[in-house]
Amino acid sequence: MQTRRFPRALPPANCAMLALQMKPANDAPPRYAWIVVALLVPLALLNYLDRQMLAAMKFSLMTDIPDIGSEANWGKILALFKWTYAFLSPIGGYLADRFSRRHVIAGSLVAWSAVTWATGQATNYEQLLWTRAVMGVSEALYIPAALALIADYHLGSTRSRAVGMHQMGIYAGIIIGGFSGYAADHPELGWRWMFELCGVIGLLYAIPLYLLVRNAPAAEQPGEPDKTSPAGALRELLGNPSFILLVLYFTLPAMAGWIVRDWMPAILKAEFGIGQGKAGVSATLYWMVAAIAAAVVGGWLADRWMRRTQRGRIYTSAIGMVLIVIAMMGVGYSTQTGVLGVAIAFLIVFGLGWGFFDTNNMPILCQIARPHLRATGYGIMNMVSISCGGLADWGFGILRDKAVPLLAIFGIFASVALVSVVLVLLIRPSLTDTAPAPVTH
Repeated sequence: MQTRRFPRALPPANCAMLALQMKPANDAPPRYAWIVVALLVPLALLNYLDRQMLAAMKFSLMTDIPDIGSEANWGKILALFKWTYAFLSPIGGYLADRFSRRHVIAGSLVAWSAVTWATGQATNYEQLLWTRAVMGVSEALYIPAALALIADYHLGSTRSRAVGMHQMGIYAGIIIGGFSGYAADHPELGWRWMFELCGVIGLLYAIPLYLLVRNAPAAEQPGEPDKTSPAGALRELLGNPSFILLVLYFTLPAMAGWIVRDWMPAILKAEFGIGQGKAGVSATLYWMVAAIAAAVVGGWLADRWMRRTQRGRIYTSAIGMVLIVIAMMGVGYSTQTGVLGVAIAFLIVFGLGWGFFDTNNMPILCQIARPHLRATGYGIMNMVSISCGGLADWGFGILRDKAVPLLAIFGIFASVALVSVVLVLLIRPSLTDTAPAPVTH
């Protein structure tokens, strides 16, 4: 069995941390580790359902709130959420690393559920703009803390599968959000009802969540380097070339992902002449089901591949990225065929690629960053990625107003995603948690 030795000068606290990481690959995690994932899946669902509903109900909102006005203003609503979310993601990640992942997760759920309910009360463009901005603030705390908590409980042999299960909740939320267009069109329900309902559900779920979720014991070991200052955390992460590559890799394809999530319902409705409800479902259901299947397969493949090479998760993710590039070109081309099925087919390819990619980002981060920097690192990744995603949304709206062909627009995003294939292959894993190793100090 291969071993990995660390410098003799390594402090005892760091030795303890690394010893916790070096857990044998065939060690099954305790049952509670899977219970934690199961408890977080509904949160992931609500988190993305609350985001996706706005895109699926765009025409109802623009009719009910006419001062939204233009496509560029709509893009600004989408972008402002992302920019506030992005700016606070590193802060949310640092809070989860420095204090309690459990408290950050529960507090985030309460805050974003209250804001979701408040969104249903908006009556003009400015109110809608501000509720989305505050939604970004509240949701910024969740994803870094949740994925870091899962990584704390799942060491190596099940990490990609556990993250994949959580991501399946995200995909389910996007699917259900796609159906919200039907609720918006229903004369007795409407778009406001959907936001109010989801807000109440989230507030109610916060109680059992707080009572049942616990921080991982490994994250609470005395002597652990959990007092790292913000400046120290930034210095360590930004001084790691592999982390910089991962940030770029995480960012470039995410721009395409936000375009698909936020604009595809409107694109399918406009290009194929279908109703808002059908467009919302067509734009989310098929590729999200494909992403769920890919999350299962991609998690299993990555964990298995890691038995042969420390780059197993990197290779699995790169395969997904190639599929995303192909899909983006195909989606742009599909609008020229006039056949909805062609667009759906390429969206399915996109979902397969996205599942492989999305399932392995946190596990790859765990190979290049210490445990008490994981949430902070993921927060930085979110900040850069979603900031660029906001620019992509806004820019997409401007290009649509200027009548730029969709094939050209999607071709741009496909080219950007292609660059990321090279970036992920350049990442060099420096930490391992899939094989036992002697630790000297």
